Amino acid sequence: MSTLNVEVLQNGSVNNGDSIELDEYDLSRADNFSRAFDNLDSLYSPGRRSGCNTPMSHFGYGMMASDPHPMIAEAWDDLRRALVYFRGQPVGTIAALDSSDEKLNYDQVFVRNFVPSALAFLMNGEPEVVKNFLLKTIRLQGWGKKIDRFQLGEGVMPASFKVLLHDPVRNTETLMADFGETAIGRVAPVDSGFWWIILLRAYTKSTGDTSLADKPECQKGIHLILSLCLSEGFDTFPTLLCADGCSMIDRRMGVYGYPIEIQALFFMALRCAMLLLKHDGLGKELIERIVKRQHALSYHMRNYFWLDLNQLNDIYRYKTEEYSHTAVNKFNVMPDSLPDWVMDFMPLHGGYFIGNIGRSHMDFRWFCLGNCIAILSSLATQEQSSAIMDLICYPAIENHEWRIVTGCDPKNTRWSYHNGGSWPVLLWLVTAACIKTRRPQIARRAIELAETRLSKDGWPEYYDGKQGRYIGKQARKHQTWSVAGYLVAKMLLEDPSHLGMIAIKEDKLFKPVLRRSSSWTA
Repeated sequence: MSTLNVEVLQNGSVNNGDSIELDEYDLSRADNFSRAFDNLDSLYSPGRRSGCNTPMSHFGYGMMASDPHPMIAEAWDDLRRALVYFRGQPVGTIAALDSSDEKLNYDQVFVRNFVPSALAFLMNGEPEVVKNFLLKTIRLQGWGKKIDRFQLGEGVMPASFKVLLHDPVRNTETLMADFGETAIGRVAPVDSGFWWIILLRAYTKSTGDTSLADKPECQKGIHLILSLCLSEGFDTFPTLLCADGCSMIDRRMGVYGYPIEIQALFFMALRCAMLLLKHDGLGKELIERIVKRQHALSYHMRNYFWLDLNQLNDIYRYKTEEYSHTAVNKFNVMPDSLPDWVMDFMPLHGGYFIGNIGRSHMDFRWFCLGNCIAILSSLATQEQSSAIMDLICYPAIENHEWRIVTGCDPKNTRWSYHNGGSWPVLLWLVTAACIKTRRPQIARRAIELAETRLSKDGWPEYYDGKQGRYIGKQARKHQTWSVAGYLVAKMLLEDPSHLGMIAIKEDKLFKPVLRRSSSWTA
């Protein structure tokens, strides 16, 4: 339910089926983005180094010297101050540089939080910290992992880690990993392994260095993550079981079963793993399993999670209690369960992947991260990707529904936190999705609006309010991924070829999407 600033989306997206009028600058930029994306497969091939050929400036933003916005130098300064060192080497960035006394766990290096920081360093031609991070976290994967005496699976990656001064006399350091046992609500790090694989692929594409991915510990790490996630168990669906709140959400939001963000990250990680695995014994076996799962998962998501006006009309007219293979309403969804807001805001053009679907229930909420990753991984078809950019939506749940779903959680009141709150970190994901769908004007306008607030407000974690005008009640300032998200968005717009490290073109072997009205029949 997290979004970018609502004001950005209203000014930069299409919510009513109308077209956006492009100025001359937009048209020329869109043409450059189009050419860059058409050559996506050849970008960042082995042997090619990421970043601009021009040397880095003393401000540390090198390639953006042609656009020296004062926020860029400030952002790089914050990002470098957030670096964490282990035995003299940089191994990541802390979550926030907040100067308040109550640091909580914001002084740790989180796997998911470090991703935009890592991308910023890669795009700036500084891959060493990313390499160190990847190696340190994969070694932490091998630790014994227990939560309340329950043994976690071998493939589980840490949610975060912290550098501790183990012996003050000898000045030796050690790492302490958190696998969810100290998080709010004991949030298991289901998504950490996916982000690790995605980042390893980004490092490989950016630097052309395949030796890191080929290391035995990295190959073993990929094997363990995939073995955990590809396990069939008792589940007949081609999806990953995800318990309530075990991804990015540490407050109750009614996330259950198979939420879109985990599905999309899972799909992206599978596609990246295909490019990283060695074609030897276990690697070859895993590749075969990945191919099968990718086909099943893409079919499942493109058909059952997709919603546009045609599908909404179909659902509105569903019959219930249908039997046999001829059933159209396969999951026995009750038409009366359609929320009023989804009927009101759905335009003639546009669509999105809903939050979830289960027996007799569809979660119609919008999740920005999941939909953007669906675009970047090509889980969404080209048509669906364009429809998502036509609709970028942001409904918050309110009143009685808020009380039921969130358990009256005060952090998730309407237009706050993960219930329609505005998160600056999403700038990089939206910008990447804009470039891939040839909509640079949306990203440019979003960044321009962010530049009027972020620095002045102290780079907060999130904003509250329907228009995103208020700094979140519990938002930490100098949030590292807010800083890094801005830098990555700027560098992507400056040099769209960077998209090659974080996006994958559609696999032509996948079957084309079918409309729900026909795919739900025999």
